Amino acid sequence: MEKNQAFQEKMDAQMKILNAKIEELNAKAKKAQAEAKIEYNKKLKDLNMRRDALKSKIKEMKEAGGKAGEELKTGVQKAADDLKKAVDRAFEKVKKQ
Repeated sequence: MEKNQAFQEKMDAQMKILNAKIEELNAKAKKAQAEAKIEYNKKLKDLNMRRDALKSKIKEMKEAGGKAGEELKTGVQKAADDLKKAVDRAFEKVKKQ
């Protein structure tokens, strides 16, 4: 009986250690999720701002029409390229996590 009691106490102690480690991992996971969420929100805010800027440039180009519209085309294309690159980078980061 004493061997059985000692074994149970040993298992109880191991369970306490394992539970503590699991709780530590849970805390780290929650922290990582929160940090990732903050990072995603920053990226999304940047992407939304870039998208809105592109929409504005497109609208400006359409309203200008003619030669003025053609001159704005380069800026619109650059803004579109920049937005696409930013979106691609954001997706790459998500895949890595």
